[in-house]
Amino acid sequence: MSSKGKPVVKRVLRMPMTKARTQLGSLVRGVHVDGDVVVLEKDGIPVAGLLDIDAVEDYLEAQDPALRRRLRASMKAYRSGRGRPAREFLDELKAEGPE
Repeated sequence: MSSKGKPVVKRVLRMPMTKARTQLGSLVRGVHVDGDVVVLEKDGIPVAGLLDIDAVEDYLEAQDPALRRRLRASMKAYRSGRGRPAREFLDELKAEGPE
């Protein structure tokens, strides 16, 4: 499972668009429920893909320049030793209680 509770990618299916048109409902269900990724092809060439919405949102967030700067700064801080174990941080949050 991913951090959002969705299945990780289980299968990557390649399919001609003409065939995908007739199976769209089951393909979308496989993407959403089972974590499949579908690569749509035209004349044997990959032209598009079907992804679960969480994967699309993750992709779009990753394209945000401000978010990418924050992620780089966080990684730099972590590599310089300013990070700490997640368990320690979570215990601290629990001790503070709800605000």
